[in-house]
Amino acid sequence: MTQIVGVQSWCLGLMFLLSSAAARTSAVLQTSEQPERGHYNITNSNGTACLLAYMGLQLNISFHLNETVQEVVNLKPNETVASGWCEAESAVLLLTADREKTNLSLVFTLNATTSKYQLSEVSLNASWPGMKEPVSAKNSSVNFLRGTLGHSYMCREEQTLTVSPNVSINTFQVQVQPFGVKGNQFGTAEECQLDVDDMLIPIVVGAALAGLVLVVLVAYLIGRKRSHAGYQTI
Repeated sequence: MTQIVGVQSWCLGLMFLLSSAAARTSAVLQTSEQPERGHYNITNSNGTACLLAYMGLQLNISFHLNETVQEVVNLKPNETVASGWCEAESAVLLLTADREKTNLSLVFTLNATTSKYQLSEVSLNASWPGMKEPVSAKNSSVNFLRGTLGHSYMCREEQTLTVSPNVSINTFQVQVQPFGVKGNQFGTAEECQLDVDDMLIPIVVGAALAGLVLVVLVAYLIGRKRSHAGYQTI
């Protein structure tokens, strides 16, 4: 009887520890649904678009309060102001939200020799409720969202860009073109490797299943032929 009571007490204690851990986790980590895609465009002085972006952005920031807190916030297109400028070999997209409490800067560069562009620098400044002081992070060695001049970059899959150890950005269903925009429309899309892999997986699985069915069919026909030959011998 004493052993049973002891086991019950141990189980109750374990359940209490697990529930406490779960409560702490929910207090520290705030999750968010997939962000809405927004159009963020930059125009030249003549009114034509020089940078097109259509994507969902999710910001992840860890900061210290009484404990480490992780905030996950979606940028809302209808509450985000896009600005910036375009030059021959560089383009800057500035996104401001929450009444200037969130400022995201994306710098694209073009290699004129190879006609390839990429997102090369990202910086984020945030002053959100609950923060003791504003968070600022910058990464000047980014190699992300790579494409060819005159073409747009597209990636339907979620991707994560690390800005600093405490700051990262999740991108969703991205299509962007920072150079060579014509007629205010995206050029032919170059899809990311993640999307290509996703298309290949069903093809590979389908081919494997078709091969398996063929092997089973051949084995069945061979077995049937041998069985028929055995009957004829008898």
